[in-house]
Amino acid sequence: MLVSLLVYWGICYRFGHELQEPLPEDRRVLIRTVFYAIAIATFPLTNLIRHIQLRLNQTMPGNKPAKARYLLTVMVSMLLVESVGVLGFVMFMLGDDFNSLYIFLGLSALGVYLYRPKVHEYGRILEAILEQE
Repeated sequence: MLVSLLVYWGICYRFGHELQEPLPEDRRVLIRTVFYAIAIATFPLTNLIRHIQLRLNQTMPGNKPAKARYLLTVMVSMLLVESVGVLGFVMFMLGDDFNSLYIFLGLSALGVYLYRPKVHEYGRILEAILEQE
């Protein structure tokens, strides 16, 4: 996920001004404000979804291994926080400067760090599945 954030940055740094299609300032401000609101809402929403998925991983019956259950949880979390970086890429393509790109990419990188796979979460899922058997 961090590599994809670096790819967004690399594309904008290398080809950005050639690919930009600037919008009028007032429309860009409105879109930027909406994107900031989405980015701010993404973090608590991701935390809630991750919490629910972790509990479901521990309690849902079935024969899926703990790795598969936890992988789905991690992937959903990563995709949600990765979308914040995509918002920065879109804003840059709409004519915003590098500051907006850096803010969104930084927030996304923070989310990747916060919602990274954790051994203790996986261990709790594994213990819960073993207790059910």
